[in-house]
Parts: sequence; C-alpha cells; structure tokens
Amino acid sequence: MSNRDEQAGLVLLVEDNRQIAEMVGEFLERRGYSVDYAADGVSGLHLAVSNSYDVVVLDLMLPGMDGLDVCRKLRKDGKKSTPVLMLTARDTLEDKLVGLEAGADDYLVKPFEVRELEARLRALIRRDRRQVSSEVLTVGDMTLDTATLRLTRGGQELTVSPIGLKLLAILMRESPRVVSRRDIEREIWGDTLPDSDTLRSHLYNLRRVIDKPFDRPLLHTIHSAGYRLADLDSEVAASQTA
Repeated sequence: MSNRDEQAGLVLLVEDNRQIAEMVGEFLERRGYSVDYAADGVSGLHLAVSNSYDVVVLDLMLPGMDGLDVCRKLRKDGKKSTPVLMLTARDTLEDKLVGLEAGADDYLVKPFEVRELEARLRALIRRDRRQVSSEVLTVGDMTLDTATLRLTRGGQELTVSPIGLKLLAILMRESPRVVSRRDIEREIWGDTLPDSDTLRSHLYNLRRVIDKPFDRPLLHTIHSAGYRLADLDSEVAASQTA
C-alpha cells in the first residue's frame, strides 16, 4: 500500500532471526501494515535513516552493529525521532535503562506474543501521529518548543528521547500541578500500558539530562500522588512577595 492513510502503518523490522522475522512480518502484513526488513544493524540503520517509517522494531542483538548502536546513531547522527520498539532477551531494569537511554521508546522481552507487539506498535504510532500544536513551554529556566522539539535549560541545548520530550510537554503544560502516574502513562501509551519499570526508567533518564548537571532540580516526585515540574525557588520567592 502506498497511501499511508490506507494502511495501519509503515514498519521497519530489524531482526536477524529469520523465524521471528517471518512470524512478525506475516502477522503485521495480515493486519494491514507494510513491512520493510533488514537482517543486520548496518542495513537496518541505512533503511531507518533513508526512509520515513511510522515505527522501527529493532532487535538488540544484531550482526554488524547491535541494536543499541543503531538506535544511538539513528537519534544522534540521523536526527530521526521515529518511534523505536526494542526487542530484547534481557529483562533486568539496568538493561531496560540502557535501551531507553540509547533512544528506544518502548521494549518487549523475548519470547513475546505477536499480538502484544502489535498493540505496542499501535500505541507508538498513535502517539506519534497526534497533531502537535505549536507552543513554547517554559518552567523556570527550561524551555521546550513543541514545534521544533528544541529543549534548552539555562541557555544550554539538551537532547532527550522522543518519549522524554512527550513527558516534558505533559508536565510543563500542567506545571506546577501534580500529574498522576496513570494519567502520564495513558497520555503516552494509550490503553496499552507498559510494565511498571518503563515510566520510571524514562523519568530516571530524563532527570539525568534536565536536572543532574544543574544547581536545582525541576522534576519532583510527589509520593503516592505523581510527578510535577516546578521551579521551587521561584515559587518560594513569589509566595514571600505576595
């Protein structure tokens, strides 16, 4: 199908296991997706950079170049924000953090049900296709331009993952109010909620970029309530002058 509006989505599948690739590819095509395929990291990166896909399904262990390097190069060198669903046999929190830090949006642990993979793809595609209004959001000394996706703090340009940008946009629009974990997850992933580590991992990586290098934190965890993005120093100063 050449018209993207008539298809479920254009998917790049990068997987060196032929049996898994055929199972996933045939299932997705029956469900209305168009699927391109690569069996190694170098070919997968070339296709991902050269074409406009709705989502990339990327295996972690690949010949030539592993999935982490493919994802990093796609984000940093290719400047592509295409959603990436990483397939991995590693299910520790540390492994998930590394994958998300490399730029993956979501991950699925092998072995997996192909129907769950499709549900994850649908959620990523739906999120990415949403119309993004053009606005400039500011909290403290941090600014996000939602049209250009340019993020700065204290005049310094910052680089975060596509999910990280989505998280920031949600929290910045609601600032200084608290946003619940459930509301954040549903806004990003819809009805296909990830496991409990996914949001925590994204927030951990986000803090490393937007807070750790600076004197005061902007991202705050409110126990049993959720998260808020706020410049507490400015709030205190404003309350004292009120």
